[in-house]
Amino acid sequence: MILFNLFVTFFKIGAFSFGGGYAMISLISEAILKHGWMTESEILSFIGVETVVPGPISVNMATFVGYQQAGFFGGLCATLGVILPSFIIILLISMALKNLLKYKPVEAFLTSIRPVVIGLIIATALTMGISLLFNIETINSEFLIDFKSLYVLASIILVSISYKLINKKPIPNALLILIAGILGLALFL
Repeated sequence: MILFNLFVTFFKIGAFSFGGGYAMISLISEAILKHGWMTESEILSFIGVETVVPGPISVNMATFVGYQQAGFFGGLCATLGVILPSFIIILLISMALKNLLKYKPVEAFLTSIRPVVIGLIIATALTMGISLLFNIETINSEFLIDFKSLYVLASIILVSISYKLINKKPIPNALLILIAGILGLALFL
């Protein structure tokens, strides 16, 4: 039964989300919390670790949660669930792509999806940021400022801006992650 639940849950996520992995985080988090497969704190930690792991976040989260719940076959079912809708949709679209892009309604639909995806990403970032920096998980949570997390965030922003001003190009993400990891080790151990 757990294998079926994993497959169906991640199939729905794969079928009803647009915009890639980061846009899917809110849907994945909601489903994981609803089923009690992880806590919000565990999800935040996983997302932090996932940024240094290759591959799409949605696939990595599905695999991790599935494996955590039901071993190898749980990971396989969850991963297939999240990948299969995209595979089917892309397969169908690629067969009809030349004909579909000619129509104005299709072009309008695809154009109108972009702001929604941006909104989903911003909402997820704000929700995660509020939860992490101010320890607010529910409406009844006490407002506690996590000064260590604020210090790490401020340091990363400062390093990123300084690097861009000096080098005239953005800092590599891998370097930012390394700096954040070192700060995290220094502050949280």
